Amino acid sequence: MEGNLNLNREIGVFGLSAHIVNMVVGSGIFVLPAIVFTGLGPSSIFAYLLCAILVAMVMLCFAEAGSTVTDSGGAYLYVRTAFGPYFGFLTAILFVMSTVAADAAVANAIIDVLGAKFSVFREQTVRLSLFFILFAFFGCINVKGIKQGIVVVQLVTMAKLVPLILLISLSWSKVGLSNLEITLPPSIGEIAEMSLVLFFAFQGTESALSISGEVRDPQRTIPKSIFISTLVIFLLYILVQTVAQGVLGTTLASYRANPLGAVASRMFGDFGFIAMTLAALVSMLGYLGSSILSMPRVLFQAAKDNVLPLAYLAMIHPRFHTPFVSILCYVTLAFICTSFGGFQQLAIISSASILLIYLGVSLAVVKFRMQDRGNGNSFRIPGGYLVPVISSLIVFYVLTNVAWNELEFIVLALAILTTLYFFKGYWNKGY
Repeated sequence: MEGNLNLNREIGVFGLSAHIVNMVVGSGIFVLPAIVFTGLGPSSIFAYLLCAILVAMVMLCFAEAGSTVTDSGGAYLYVRTAFGPYFGFLTAILFVMSTVAADAAVANAIIDVLGAKFSVFREQTVRLSLFFILFAFFGCINVKGIKQGIVVVQLVTMAKLVPLILLISLSWSKVGLSNLEITLPPSIGEIAEMSLVLFFAFQGTESALSISGEVRDPQRTIPKSIFISTLVIFLLYILVQTVAQGVLGTTLASYRANPLGAVASRMFGDFGFIAMTLAALVSMLGYLGSSILSMPRVLFQAAKDNVLPLAYLAMIHPRFHTPFVSILCYVTLAFICTSFGGFQQLAIISSASILLIYLGVSLAVVKFRMQDRGNGNSFRIPGGYLVPVISSLIVFYVLTNVAWNELEFIVLALAILTTLYFFKGYWNKGY
């Protein structure tokens, strides 16, 4: 499916892998060690291993779907191709709502961190000005070309990984084996419960794949990039947990706000703490840059498919070959939500929305298999229907553990969107 003829395929394995890592490894990695240790103590590693198995099943489905359907839009396009425009419409709207909420929360967190140190950043005029600069900067870069956007992502990914790798390397000699010793193994239920918490820390690949229409040799590049990035993320999370636990011991649970800052402070004093705080800021900025690179492509592809009745969103810049209207609309929407509120309400349905998208992609792989989509170059998961069925069951199980208020909101959102979808035909006639 090579329909995006006016978009330039500029992204290779390294660029897409960096993009996925940048989307997944946000600010969460700086607080996860304390959260997991509080729940499981020295047995934290078991939660990561179980979560690795659960997430791997879902990522295999994304690898096959991404190798089968290679245009822009990622998860939206997989669901729309498999199940039609109605489910594509629901996916596109929920997808964009969730990421706008996440972008707004991250942008506010960046300014809050600065405001904790410098009072000038607490002033509303200054906050609004910085929000505008942030979204305008990333928006302009991505309008100018996918190559420029992915270069920025690669640089920021390296900038966020280097401090973490240095912390792991320089702290390894101070890891106390006694702090890693498991004296009382947790129950299977306790491990499973913490794995559910960790499951959400691995979200982001679904957004990163929205740029598939600008990936070179997507049938090979997409699966390869998913495998490389997922492996890097798992190793990074496990090594960070080991270092934090090994250096801080039982005191790790008391550093819930910034456990990696506490490790760096113990190793290198105030300089280390400041360095980790700056690394967290860079990590959040990196996430924001990757999100603004990815999510406008969902709007673009949905408009191109006439799933969204807004034809101008499908416009491509004649010089830069980017979906510039979708990019500008997305950053404007994100800026408004960030500056004037509303993202807290959207965030309520974020987790459930992403899980529904995971379920849709897993089931899409089953549908693609039944339709015998793809060709000899497409990646196919070994074992027939086994992995997508297991993936669907995993996601369904995680959904049953989502808070009731979130499920109530998502049902309400689906009802409203369904009503809007059936009025869409009238919009199309008058557009």
